[in-house]
Amino acid sequence: MNPVQRAVRSARVLYAAGAIYAGYRATNLRSRSVPEEVKERRLAGQHRGSARRFLELATSTKGLMIKAGQVMGARADLFPDEYVEVLSKLHDDVPPRPFAEIRTVIDAELGRPLEEVFPEFDPIPIASASLAQVHRARLRDGRQVAVKAQYPDIEEIVKVDLRNIRLIAKAAERLWLKEFDLGSFVDELQFAASQELDFVNEGRNAERIARNFADDPGIVVPAIVWEHSSRRLLVMEYIEGVKATDRRGIESIGAEPEQVMRQIVTAYMQQVLVDGFFHADPHPGNILVQPGPRIVLLDFGLCKDLDEQFRRAYVELTWAMVIRDRKLIGRALRGMGFRTRIDSVDALEAVGDMFARSMSDTSTPRRELTRQMNVRMMAVLRENPLVDIPTEFLLIGRVMGLISGLGARMGVALDLTDTMTTYVLKAQSSLGAPAVA
Repeated sequence: MNPVQRAVRSARVLYAAGAIYAGYRATNLRSRSVPEEVKERRLAGQHRGSARRFLELATSTKGLMIKAGQVMGARADLFPDEYVEVLSKLHDDVPPRPFAEIRTVIDAELGRPLEEVFPEFDPIPIASASLAQVHRARLRDGRQVAVKAQYPDIEEIVKVDLRNIRLIAKAAERLWLKEFDLGSFVDELQFAASQELDFVNEGRNAERIARNFADDPGIVVPAIVWEHSSRRLLVMEYIEGVKATDRRGIESIGAEPEQVMRQIVTAYMQQVLVDGFFHADPHPGNILVQPGPRIVLLDFGLCKDLDEQFRRAYVELTWAMVIRDRKLIGRALRGMGFRTRIDSVDALEAVGDMFARSMSDTSTPRRELTRQMNVRMMAVLRENPLVDIPTEFLLIGRVMGLISGLGARMGVALDLTDTMTTYVLKAQSSLGAPAVA
């Protein structure tokens, strides 16, 4: 990426941000003397229009802007519903790059023309994402593989985009989004990009998850072909399956959507509560279903290792949510590293009270509770601004939000109280802690 390309890219991003800001200013001016319901309707329209503008920007510039849109589409605690609805499309519909661009990376990483390694190679990608795309191929020994290659110049593009996004976030917080903690959003984005640009790290993550589920035939993780893999190229076993959001497809292979959803939920509870190491990007494109049913997990670029102190506190939080104990929830949040500006126990207990009330809410469909709890939690915490929200908690929240959305798209709602209790007991056993009362 040369200086002119960097300047043009930055100009496009900053222009879009300026247009979005101007739209909000105009909407606020037009809505000063109108009824509240009219004001809310206009603001919702502005949210939707701004989200569509960002979607257009992301799909045309690609790079980290797509990853930013994907994160925004999963963060109902930070962004309005209209943003979540519009930008969640980026989890499925990321436009691919021309094969000629991808081939330059593959040849360079292999150190020879790809035909010498892959006698068959499909130039049409089977998946494309924000930083890389995946092609199906065959090795000389006959193995069918998936070949994941980074986009050219993607590391430089990520640096430019991250600088622009951080600049926009700081300006937005100062000018018109003072109540939002956009710094945590940028930090999450930076962490995700740093992890996903290292395919050696991704391969090791996949193998660790596979080891953790070695005794569970219901969870499948593709094997890594290390002899042809590198930091920018990952070759792995090709595994077929039905997309987890395809209810008809799941039923056509003899599986029940409710059972599939339960397996997905328990797999993530196992990872977070018991193993302390979890796949942090379970969007619909990364989960397939096979007959059995078996759950296929893909794309391990973003995983998180939880230290023992955090995991103990999170286990305590999960149990406190089951029994709806506000004081215990507040204590668990403190144990995970939550801090408010005046370091108030009362503020964290208020969050605990919100959690407890949400768990007791029988009028709201269960699949909506995760999203609503995230939104309410952030609202309570903004009254006493946070000094620290642990990154681990944000990633777990994102995971749970994505799984909640997956359940909604499958038309499945689960009451997870019994499952949560089971995995709290397993986690406490693995931590050597006394069983819950």
